[in-house]
Amino acid sequence: MRQITLVGFLQAQNCTTIPASWRHPEARTDSTSPDYYRHIGRVLERGKFDLGFFDDRLAMPDLYMGDHAHTVEHGIRCVKMDPVTVLMTMGMATTHLGLGATYSTSYYEPFHVARVFATVDLMSEGRAAWNVVTSLNDNEAKNMGRDHTVAHDERYDLADEFMEIVLGHWNSWDDDAIVLDKERGIFADPTKVHRLDYVGKHYRSRGPFTVPRSKQGHPVVIQAGQSDRGRAFAARWGELIFAGYGSIEHGREQYALLKDEAASLGRDPDQMKITSLVYPVVAKTHDEAVTNKAAYDELSNELDQLSLLSEALNFDFASKGMDDPFSDEELAGLQGLLAIRDGVLRRSGIKNPTVRDFVRVSGRGRVGDEWVGSATEIADQMEAWFNAPATDGFVIGATHIPGAFEDFVDLVVPELQRRGLFREEYTGTTLREHLGLRVPAVPARG
Repeated sequence: MRQITLVGFLQAQNCTTIPASWRHPEARTDSTSPDYYRHIGRVLERGKFDLGFFDDRLAMPDLYMGDHAHTVEHGIRCVKMDPVTVLMTMGMATTHLGLGATYSTSYYEPFHVARVFATVDLMSEGRAAWNVVTSLNDNEAKNMGRDHTVAHDERYDLADEFMEIVLGHWNSWDDDAIVLDKERGIFADPTKVHRLDYVGKHYRSRGPFTVPRSKQGHPVVIQAGQSDRGRAFAARWGELIFAGYGSIEHGREQYALLKDEAASLGRDPDQMKITSLVYPVVAKTHDEAVTNKAAYDELSNELDQLSLLSEALNFDFASKGMDDPFSDEELAGLQGLLAIRDGVLRRSGIKNPTVRDFVRVSGRGRVGDEWVGSATEIADQMEAWFNAPATDGFVIGATHIPGAFEDFVDLVVPELQRRGLFREEYTGTTLREHLGLRVPAVPARG
C-alpha cells in the first residue's frame, strides 16, 4: 500500500529557512550545540520520519546592498556550518532516521563528494542521502575563489558529468568484493574492484574508489531542480525530489510531468519519490493555530524578504525601488532559483512585476505555503495532495525549533497513522527501505 513520505527540512545554521524562526519566544538559542541537533533527530525519529535533510548555501545572504551587516544584525541565516559534520552528530543520536545533506557540484570535486557520502552511508549503516545542488549566486563563487557563478543551464551540464563520476565510483565495488580470508591473507577480490577511468568534457577521475558499498548500495540522490533544465536533471538522476508546487492543481500537473519525463529516460517512475514543501502551523484547535500564525507573522520583516530574494535570484533588490517594475531584460537575466521568478510571474499574472510584487507573491523570507489548522485539517490537506496525486510525501518546514516539529509529530503523525497513510513503526533500517527504493544494482561489466 502506498504510504506518505515525510522529510524534516533542516539547516546547520542559526535559524530555519525562515529568518524569523530564531526570534520566536519558544525557539532554542543553542543552534551551534550538538544537543540541538541530537534533539531534532530524536523528535523526527519518534515521528517515524523517513529522513532529516539539511539544506545549505556557501555564503551568507549578503547580496542585498552589497553588505553583510544587515545579515548579521538580523540573524538572516548568518551562521552556516558544514551540514555533513552536523548530520553525523544527529546520526549518532538515532538508529533509523535517514540522513541527507547538501553538497554543491560547483565547488567540490566529484571523487571527494563520492567519498564523503559513501563514508556517511557506511557509518550510518545505510541511512545516507546526498542533495545535489549546483550553487546559485556570485557571493558563493567569491567565497570559493571565483568572481561569478556559472550560468544556470551550464551548471547543470557540469553537474551531469559530476553525477556520472560519483555514481561510477559508488558502483565500482561489487557487493561481494570483500573476502576477509585471514588464512589466505586475502582482504578483497581485486577482480571485483574496478577503476572508473572517466574522461569527460569538464571532468576527469581515475579511481579506483576507496569506499565499499553499504547495505543500501549507495546513498539516495536528492534533487530539487524546478526550472526546465533542473527538472530534466532531476528526471535523469533524482531518487527523492524536493519540490514546492504551491497549489494542488499545479502540483498534480508537475508531478505527472516529472514522472513521465523519468519514464521517457527508461527509469521506473515508482522509483522516484516526489515530496512537496509545506510549513504546517498546527495546534489542538483551528482557532489556536490561526492565533499562533498571526503572532508568528509579526516576527518577520521586509528586510528578511528582500535579502533572501537577492540571494536566491543573484540580483541586488536594493538596486530598484519597491514599485519599480522589472524590465523584460532584467527578468531574463535573473539567475539562481528560477522557479521563484517563474512562480511570481505565474501566480501574479503580471508580465513585469515590481520589487513589491516579488516580496508579496514569492513568500521568500517568511512562512509561505503554510497550512494552518488542527491536526485533522492538516491531515485532510495532506491526504488530498497525496491522493490527487500531486506528491508522494511532504518536506516539513519548521516555523521554529523544536516546537514546530514536536507539534507535528505529536498531533499530525498520529492522525496520518489512524488513516493508514503513514507507518506506525519502521519496517527496515536503511533509507531505501523507508522510501521503498530498490538497492541499485552494480552494472554489468563488459
